[in-house]
Amino acid sequence: MRSVKNILCFGDSNTFGLKPDGSGRYDFPVRYPGILQETLGSGYHIIEEGCPGRTTIFEDSKRPYKRGLDYISPCLASHTPLDYVIVMLGTNDCKTAFGATSRDIAAGMAAIIARIQNDAAPVPGILLVSPIHLGIDISKPGYDPEFDRASVKVSLELAEEYRLLAAETGCGFLDAAASAQASPVDQEHLDDAGHRNLALAAASFIADREL
Repeated sequence: MRSVKNILCFGDSNTFGLKPDGSGRYDFPVRYPGILQETLGSGYHIIEEGCPGRTTIFEDSKRPYKRGLDYISPCLASHTPLDYVIVMLGTNDCKTAFGATSRDIAAGMAAIIARIQNDAAPVPGILLVSPIHLGIDISKPGYDPEFDRASVKVSLELAEEYRLLAAETGCGFLDAAASAQASPVDQEHLDDAGHRNLALAAASFIADREL
């Protein structure tokens, strides 16, 4: 048994730590993976794989190379062996251009989970995280024009779809919206308090399974 356990955090701009005010990226100690590292301690190695704009399976014509399904297998190969993979995707899938339902997005997530379970050796534990909800004002002028009111509705529905998917695939499940919310600044990204709350929830999940 390895003395240090490896945890891969795979996600989008909220895993990356993009600041709601658009001024760049939070420092590692403020980002949720950094707080997860601090909370779990030296017996764990947190590996960050957050990329702004990343989707599950949808191809963004404005941003190439953002499909999580394309990147997950080489990512796993780069970081093996892994004990856990924390996957938090779905916010970008809610963009108007994709016209995706919550079930469509869950199907994309199912494809990523299948890749993890089939391609990683040894197979790591998976924590499936449904992302925070988009803010109700995001469709208003001044916020992100790639989202509309339908996007907000879909984001609200993701938790239940992911909960069912986690049960079907033997994954752990965490609803990020139960402990964190989008900053009122941009209606989309975690602020520093949100990163801390999410990290503590994820750390609690991991610790409970290590007892």
